[in-house]
Amino acid sequence: MNGGTRPVIITLAALGLGLLILPPVALILRAVTGFAHPDGLLGWPLVSALSLSLGTTAFSMGVVVILGLPLAYAFARYEFPLKRLLNLLVELPIVMPPIVAGLALLMAFGRRGLLGPPLETVGITLPFSTAAVIVAQVFVSMPFFVRAAQIRFESIPRELEEAASIDGAGSWRVFWHVTLPLSGTGLLAGLVLSWARALGEFGATILFAGNLQGKTQTMPLLIYGVLERDLNAALWAGLILVGLALGALGAVRWLGRQLGERADLLADL
Repeated sequence: MNGGTRPVIITLAALGLGLLILPPVALILRAVTGFAHPDGLLGWPLVSALSLSLGTTAFSMGVVVILGLPLAYAFARYEFPLKRLLNLLVELPIVMPPIVAGLALLMAFGRRGLLGPPLETVGITLPFSTAAVIVAQVFVSMPFFVRAAQIRFESIPRELEEAASIDGAGSWRVFWHVTLPLSGTGLLAGLVLSWARALGEFGATILFAGNLQGKTQTMPLLIYGVLERDLNAALWAGLILVGLALGALGAVRWLGRQLGERADLLADL
């Protein structure tokens, strides 16, 4: 690298670093030092929104794993018609505008949607319910898990699975004792990305589930609701979300190192 290139790279890198770091730092500093303690927020609205966010995202991640894991494995290991198109459609929510995602959910599960009338016949009404929050979170977050899991499954040498099969292990034993342990880091990374996306979901939720306190009002919707009348409360609620995100990233990095070491040991066998 010549002397003229280095300053340009350093300058552009510093600008990029500042653009990514300055906003969360400003949020933290403004909430901690610039405003008084948000006494009005630390009550039922915050407790309700926080518990709803944590509860629904936990449930959503269970659905993401149950449905996303076999979907990712099928894309990674099997060949079937329209595979590329279906794979593209599965990842579409990643780039779909959130408000359009909410509109799509209404068209699919709303009262006049494709599945709305059949669901109503069995007594299920999804829009503007807690279940709608979970459906919205799963829809926008599962592609992150499926994509990460698929990439990880595809990176595992088939020889390892075949060797286990030759030794007498059935397909389920191979999957649980070889494929999953070797995929642990990628699966966990995808899951934490999905959880973070679900935790911060706003657009699809407000359109499909509404903003009903105690029922559908998650933390992002609480911030939206109090922003105009109480900036202080919005900042502190945002700070809580930032803290949860940082904690999740720290945990996944630590667990990733542990799983990575285990995967290395299995790969050497």
